[in-house]
Amino acid sequence: MTKSRLGDFIRDNLEPILQAWEDFARTIEPPALTMDDVELRDHAKQMLQAFAKDLAQPQDEAERSARSRGLGKRERADTAAEVHAEARLVSGYTVVQLVSEYRALRSSVLTLWAEDVAAGRPTDMEDVNRFNEAVDQALAESVARYQAMVKQSQNMFLAILGHDLRNPLGTIVTGASFVMQAHDIPPKYVLVATRMFNSAKRMSKLINDLIDFTRTHLGPGIPIKAREGDLLKVCEEVVEELRTFYPEKLIDFQAPAQLEAVFDDSRIAQVLSNLIGNALQYGAPEAPVEVRVRDGDDAVVVAVNNRGPLIPPDKLAGIFDPLVRIALSVNTDYTERTSLGIGLFISREIVQAHGGQLTVASTADNGTTFTLTLPRRQGA
Repeated sequence: MTKSRLGDFIRDNLEPILQAWEDFARTIEPPALTMDDVELRDHAKQMLQAFAKDLAQPQDEAERSARSRGLGKRERADTAAEVHAEARLVSGYTVVQLVSEYRALRSSVLTLWAEDVAAGRPTDMEDVNRFNEAVDQALAESVARYQAMVKQSQNMFLAILGHDLRNPLGTIVTGASFVMQAHDIPPKYVLVATRMFNSAKRMSKLINDLIDFTRTHLGPGIPIKAREGDLLKVCEEVVEELRTFYPEKLIDFQAPAQLEAVFDDSRIAQVLSNLIGNALQYGAPEAPVEVRVRDGDDAVVVAVNNRGPLIPPDKLAGIFDPLVRIALSVNTDYTERTSLGIGLFISREIVQAHGGQLTVASTADNGTTFTLTLPRRQGA
């Protein structure tokens, strides 16, 4: 007796399979209620036909292993599963609802096939394994496309938000600065204006970090404009600025008399401000933050050290990852102290854009040291 093949069964029973799947899809609210029959079946038919075609083709062990991990060969740039994920995202489906559709599609096919062979007709059970691998491949493609589109949408939203906040915030900074310089108003108003100015400047830094963060995800990375300059001058300006902002802290700064290099002065100043500022925040109150600048033949090295609590090794590995917060103690307000948690990530991106490296080490004997290595010449 001829065996019942699952691929042939799918081709011969597309309508009842699609109807069973559509009945399930209509239970997903609210998106399914806003879609007609054609939209509900948009790519399920194409996927079923692809499954049937796959079942009819021979497959070796390597191909089987790849498909089980969602790494099977692609026949076109955008598969039906990927386009289906895009349509579901636009329709408002969550990723959980998207995954549940594949579960329903799998169940519809296997349940109807089981009923068809219940009379005792011999079957090839290997088809079930092949079918499951094909569904897993489609599911992996759908989830990957869905996740990529969500991430892109989020980054685009953050980029637009950061850009649109700049103008009103600039108005606040300008207005507060104007009031601060006035001589014909009571001192209490000048004090309020000063607080507004400082708060607005902190907000401006957050917005700039946010825009830089989205640039690394939406484009080629953080742009730099490198030119010949004195790196020592930039280091000194950042150190003096932070000494003014943290008058109660001590910064021990040592550097050669002059240090010429090719770099983007505003971007490197941003990196140094972030590194030294973090060291001042997290370092032991009684110990100075050490900033050491060394001049090499091909590279400049800036080391920023603080004697704060040891960073655990498991946290150290992900310290440059975006949005990572390191909890040094349960009593520290890290929402206030680490802001968005993307400063170190941005700093590393800036350094890498210069062709350099930013590393960190934390030991009980030497404290925590961030080391910036910058080539003297771009492309060196």
